[in-house]
Amino acid sequence: MFNYQIIIEYLGTNFVGWQIQKNGISVQSTVQKALSKALKKRIKINGSGRTDAGVHAKGQSANFLCSREIKDKYKFLNTVNFFLKAKSISILKIKKKHINFHARHSVKKKIYKYIIFNRSTISPLYENRSWLVKNRLDFEKMKKGIKFFLGKHNFASMRASSCTAKSPIKTITKAMIKKKKDKITISFESKSFLQKQVRSMVGCLKYVGERKWKPKKIKSVIRSKKRLLCAPPAPPEGLYLEKVFY
Repeated sequence: MFNYQIIIEYLGTNFVGWQIQKNGISVQSTVQKALSKALKKRIKINGSGRTDAGVHAKGQSANFLCSREIKDKYKFLNTVNFFLKAKSISILKIKKKHINFHARHSVKKKIYKYIIFNRSTISPLYENRSWLVKNRLDFEKMKKGIKFFLGKHNFASMRASSCTAKSPIKTITKAMIKKKKDKITISFESKSFLQKQVRSMVGCLKYVGERKWKPKKIKSVIRSKKRLLCAPPAPPEGLYLEKVFY
């Protein structure tokens, strides 16, 4: 038996999310069908984690087991991507891994990125790929606010009610915010995240940027562990799973 890791890029706009669901088409099911066609046998894939409906990925990671070796990886990728070309999904890489490798259980850290356009009109190039915030944001205050997410915290106030994680305690190892003209990019690094955690953190930073909150308010919201005190989560279309590390 051979174990393969694949790196997947996708636009999440038309999917119900990564995970297979009964209420619509998922990224996972679409990729599985393409792999099964290419290999002429039923394939099941394990993802590094779920992404919600509308969330994108530049470097989602998954693995699958196969009874035969894939010798010509270039040809294989061309075949699989032929089946995916109309689905806004692309398999970027395939690597042979140790039989014990698991795309979710073997993760060491992940990076999520969020894009905000702070201007009065939408960006045609980033429509459904970013969050348009028309109110002028105070970038310097957002820079101060993002520091309060760093470290190990109970993020119960920033998790979805449907989150199935066993513990709300997560460690944010890096938190960065950059601005270039009217484009603001926010990134977070952690081993794992709660459902809607990143979008909730971005929503809090928006409140800080709008001066609805002082930067230090983020600290008290985290300590409260109460979802009702958190800012509304940012919309999914600005969120990207940037990279998964092993």
